[in-house]
Amino acid sequence: MVLDWAADEGWNPGLDDARAFYAADTRGFFLARVGAEPVAAISVVNHDAGNAFLGLYLCRPDWRGQGIGLAIWNRALQHAGGRSVGLDGVAAQEANYAKSGFVRTGASLRHEGRWPAARSPHVRVAVADDVSRLIALDAEAGGFTRPAFLSAWLAAGLPERSTRVLLGNGEISGFATWRTCREGTKIGPIIAPGAAAALELIADIAAERPDGPLIVDLPEANTALRSELEHAGFSVPFATARMYRSAVPETTGTLQAIATMELG
Repeated sequence: MVLDWAADEGWNPGLDDARAFYAADTRGFFLARVGAEPVAAISVVNHDAGNAFLGLYLCRPDWRGQGIGLAIWNRALQHAGGRSVGLDGVAAQEANYAKSGFVRTGASLRHEGRWPAARSPHVRVAVADDVSRLIALDAEAGGFTRPAFLSAWLAAGLPERSTRVLLGNGEISGFATWRTCREGTKIGPIIAPGAAAALELIADIAAERPDGPLIVDLPEANTALRSELEHAGFSVPFATARMYRSAVPETTGTLQAIATMELG
């Protein structure tokens, strides 16, 4: 239901997102009701002992301006305890988030378009034995670990998603997950040694997902991959402010694209 609300806002969620999101932290999703009617929602997912991520902050249009959103916001943030909390926020709410101690550290930019399909001999589908390595690569790139989320996100054999791994020097050097959305295919996270390796993964996924646009959410600082995609005609339909309350995770250059604006 909440993902349907997100679709109403134009966020274009994945068809299988609910399962993977909920597996990340089953106590991290909150719903406000007026009587029996659900009217607002939010998630604050605790990824590890020091880091959480806030998303899916939604209030139904007929119930806005009555303090319900602020009440569920305050309740959900309690779930994070003393953890650092990150979020990707729309511009209209940035000032409100700042009132709760969130500081802008950059932006996440949605890129949408098509990339020439090309199967790579260095790319294969991920299997269950790869997951621990992929979780470690993600932690190195993003600055914290999120095993519960990624164990669900990377699960093999699902019709609406798949993960491709990049091989180099006899080991996995990167990976990318695609998932079917209400419109098109989102790719994320993309963890790779550089823009060329990221594009090798994108091209391989383009061969597997030829219908509809590809959608990639890039950190603002990733100018190399942004330049390549925009030169190829990818549009940037919107951007969000990446904000943190408390410590900011130390990312590396291998973080080519984020997994999702809802869970980081």
